[in-house]
Amino acid sequence: MQRKLLLGVEAIGQAAIDAGISGVYAYPGTPSTEITEYIQENEVAVERNIHRQWSANEKTAMESALGMSYAGKRSITCMKHVGLNVAADVFMNAAITGINGGLVVVVADDPSQHSSQNEQDSRFYGKFALLPVFEPSNQQEAYNMTYEAFEFSEKTGLPVLLRITTRLAHSRAGVVQRELLPEKMLKLPANPMQFMLLPSYSRKYYQQLIDKQPLLLKYSNESEYNTFSHGTDKSLGIVCCGIAYNYLIENYPEGDCPYPVVKIAQYPVPEIWLRKLEKECDELLVMEEGYPLVEELLTDFFERGKKVHGRLSGALPRRGELNPDHVRKALGHEQPEIAEVPAGLVGRPPSLCAGCGHQDTYFALNEVIADYGDGRVFSDIGCYTLGALPPYNTVNTCVDMGASITMAKGAADAGLEPVFAVIGDSTFTHSGITGLLDCVVEKTNINIIIVDNETIAMTGGQDSSAKGRIEKICEGVGVDTKHIRIFVPLKKNHDEIVKLIREEVDFKGVSVLIGRRECVQRVARMKKMSSSKNE
Repeated sequence: MQRKLLLGVEAIGQAAIDAGISGVYAYPGTPSTEITEYIQENEVAVERNIHRQWSANEKTAMESALGMSYAGKRSITCMKHVGLNVAADVFMNAAITGINGGLVVVVADDPSQHSSQNEQDSRFYGKFALLPVFEPSNQQEAYNMTYEAFEFSEKTGLPVLLRITTRLAHSRAGVVQRELLPEKMLKLPANPMQFMLLPSYSRKYYQQLIDKQPLLLKYSNESEYNTFSHGTDKSLGIVCCGIAYNYLIENYPEGDCPYPVVKIAQYPVPEIWLRKLEKECDELLVMEEGYPLVEELLTDFFERGKKVHGRLSGALPRRGELNPDHVRKALGHEQPEIAEVPAGLVGRPPSLCAGCGHQDTYFALNEVIADYGDGRVFSDIGCYTLGALPPYNTVNTCVDMGASITMAKGAADAGLEPVFAVIGDSTFTHSGITGLLDCVVEKTNINIIIVDNETIAMTGGQDSSAKGRIEKICEGVGVDTKHIRIFVPLKKNHDEIVKLIREEVDFKGVSVLIGRRECVQRVARMKKMSSSKNE
């Protein structure tokens, strides 16, 4: 079959197409975004008219993917780790309903928080939901596991969680493709009440999920992705999970690791191999990217008090990505010399793009805030979060998508006045609308500034669900149209923007101010694309 040089995320997208999906559902979130983008641009996906539009958020994405599964077709939903928090309601309950057509949930974790507010480990969600979890160690495994996960989903009757990390998502390797499968035909569930989680049904379905656990363990014990490698030195046994396996073999490039090694890439953990390792070895070292899930399991797993080393014990760093040097140190090998960072080298924190309209919004807002004092501007996830840094020093909070409005509401309820919420256009439709509704219902004294650059700029300029709809949404939720104000964030409009904000601060109620100017990066891309078409 054809061999392609693919990023890990691209390998997953290609595998999903080749496995016969009828739809991909996702909201952009680094490092998962390119899975959907790859499918959107793929010739086969276009020819087959595979559903490939962005969803409003991760919850709506997974619910739509589950709906396609209900209809008997294969679907995939993709998100970053914090996106799974948004989709957790449907994710947990989908484990109880099960599936009809194969359903794969791809979650890209971000150890070291390269572009995230935490580094949570999605394997815990899989364990929590009692679902099978695949964790590839390289791009070929990412392709193979995705391709096979749909059939595995249909065989077990369960969604499958495919967990990757940033390093695998955004590195390339040669990937061999498999046969392109046809899409599944429409087929409604054999049990018409399968997706009905009234307590009388869900109690029975939950018991069925529990009853499947021994079968999932059997599949894990027999999986080709979970392996046992013999070693001559039994003083130490090593457990490697997913991509961490690469950090071990990079320390033994000749393939001469002297210790027995269990490689885990499918969960629940393969008990048969771990028992064998425990029986043969004096101590254990667990290498896993993310939280110490397997280390915790093994600490409680063995009856004879074997020492288990890893992130919890301090043998490996408790936080951040692993790398070959961390593993080398844990193995007691000599450390390579690392050049010191030159003295006086200045760090370069991220900043808003030159010409970005958010800058002009913040300068105007700062002038108004100066009359009242700092600490009253709430924000959340997007390019505009950079307003927390110099030279703006405007926003004071960033917790999760949509939290700007609801946190500002809580502060207003506490008596803080005035309060401001700064939220992006895409984040507003992702999870800001419900917070606005709360404010309208309670007539909260709040000033909401929607910085509308007409795209999902932070993740690469995808189309925003908010485009052309913000005013109507606010009006539909119940905001008085007299207090839905639009401005163009440009330097020449500074005084006008300041005047507008001050007017709305004087109004004791819900104000929505929309600063609308297209993202400068998107404008540049559109011009480049237009000129290349005309050449």
